[in-house]
Amino acid sequence: MIHADLSDRQDGWREQLWTRQLAQDRFEVTCLPFFTYGICYLDVVTIDSNHLVASVVQKSGHRTLRVALVADHQDRDQLHELLHGKVVEAALPHEWLQGTYLSVDLPPGADPAALTEALKAPAQAGALHWEIDS
Repeated sequence: MIHADLSDRQDGWREQLWTRQLAQDRFEVTCLPFFTYGICYLDVVTIDSNHLVASVVQKSGHRTLRVALVADHQDRDQLHELLHGKVVEAALPHEWLQGTYLSVDLPPGADPAALTEALKAPAQAGALHWEIDS
């Protein structure tokens, strides 16, 4: 396990990333990042002496679709169920954090159109925020 430094957003904040060690300072990311931009599933990164990501040395071609449900929105639980069903139906690897944050792996060639279409109306209603990172 290594960490990504997110202190530019909040002092002392880090995200832990599960990895597979390839060499002494090279790691392949084996999880779906929730908050770290520019790092996706199977990307290869280097670390510094504090086990913090220093750089991305090889991109995998995967992208990450991130969704943040508004915690106090009246439709949050229904949206959680809807989105969970959509990613399962699309057979896309995904992870939930605290039932509010969703990270979805978009392998090379994956078309997220059906999922992003389901996100548009709830986003316009202020029930969630979403983005795709590569």
